[in-house]
Amino acid sequence: MFKVLLDLFFPELCAGCDTALRDGEAYICTPCRHALPLTQYHLNNSPQVEKIFYGRVPIAQATALLRFEKKGITQKLIHQLKYKNQEGIGVFLGDWLGGELKQLPNYQNIDLVLPVPLHKTKLKQRGYNQVTAFAKQLAEALNAKYTDDVLIKVSHTNSQVTKNRLARWTAKDSVFSIQNNSKIHGKHILLVDDIITTGATMEACANLLLPCKPSKLSLAAMAIA
Repeated sequence: MFKVLLDLFFPELCAGCDTALRDGEAYICTPCRHALPLTQYHLNNSPQVEKIFYGRVPIAQATALLRFEKKGITQKLIHQLKYKNQEGIGVFLGDWLGGELKQLPNYQNIDLVLPVPLHKTKLKQRGYNQVTAFAKQLAEALNAKYTDDVLIKVSHTNSQVTKNRLARWTAKDSVFSIQNNSKIHGKHILLVDDIITTGATMEACANLLLPCKPSKLSLAAMAIA
């Protein structure tokens, strides 16, 4: 009875269109769920994400769940996740992608899942890293270990949203550092972020991870621009 009253006066809203969610719906409504622009790269064995990093860093495999377009539903979801305390969206997307990846041989030998970190100042402001829940769900689905004490963000940078491609590239220099190197030696690492744009963020992280000699480095993201 209490839940019925609560839903009546404070209904849970769809993160995609702001309509009230119905019974059985979580985070987004059924029409928005069907409207999500899925890439299906990993299901179709498509190298579209790997191509971004070709000649830059050696990647075993890489994928992104959704396509990101300005003013599209993916942008709305990630905005809600990052700025509206809707951390459950990360759980929702992680469950979705994790459920697909665990069926694929190339992702069944992942040892460690690492999120791209936030600087401690941004983490304090937001209260959480928007990638954490997503990465944890991937780790659970892949029977891998989640760890967030290897990659560290040591330089606080402003939002990348308004920067052009060149500015995004140069902003990544000396932003990250690495610790507990022994944790990744000989392990298949899955590096996880929210959005891949130029690939500069993941490349910066990869350049720190690869000298520690993981057996393989793979990438996954919620979305790709």
